[in-house]
Amino acid sequence: MTTDEVGFEISRGARTAILPLGAVEQHGSHLPLAMDADHADELAVRIARELDNALVLPTIRVGYSPHHLGFPGTLTLRASTLEAICEDYGRNLADSGFERLILFSGHIGNYPVMREFESRLAAKLAPLSVIIFTDGESIIDAWRASAEKVAYVGTQVGGHADVAETSVMLALHPERVRVEHYASGYKGTVDADLLDRAFREGIKAISPNGILGDPDGASRAIGLACLDAVTTLVARYARAKGA
Repeated sequence: MTTDEVGFEISRGARTAILPLGAVEQHGSHLPLAMDADHADELAVRIARELDNALVLPTIRVGYSPHHLGFPGTLTLRASTLEAICEDYGRNLADSGFERLILFSGHIGNYPVMREFESRLAAKLAPLSVIIFTDGESIIDAWRASAEKVAYVGTQVGGHADVAETSVMLALHPERVRVEHYASGYKGTVDADLLDRAFREGIKAISPNGILGDPDGASRAIGLACLDAVTTLVARYARAKGA
């Protein structure tokens, strides 16, 4: 959009800016490093349409991914850097006429950092109202329910490069999925304890190939169902908070 187009939308009632967070990190041998950033791009547009009074800011494409280091190509920001970038993105939005800022992440690993800086960011950006969706676990639950409903493969959702994320990429950019490199990863229970261990010890300590779950059975239909489910999840939360 041009500056005039943004101004016109604000004059028509757009008061909400959506800031998607992503990541550039390994997603096994079959998905691109930009999986989470591409995912966030799409979700942000869908959420904006669902809310109907929102514009989408450029995705913060690199996120907090130290637990994926050790796999070539992974990039990470420090938690303090990610917080500072979010603050800088939001610093002048109120001057343009925006009243609220919604943050969410296409990368589950950003959520602990977002929970930690939520209150600080809200204080720094006042009078802009800051709404941060921080429930990464509910996204995995939504993926699992979607995969089970569409194709009875909910048990293959582990939260990273699994049947859900692979399906999302098949829905968005099928040419970027290396189907011939599908491989199963960690197949045990993915819960808060496991995620805590992943953050402390790194994903490689749990899954040598970097995958949590199994991509086998991925499809565009599952991907679209996952996108719809997460869009509804974040939009419903934003509305409950006043968006």
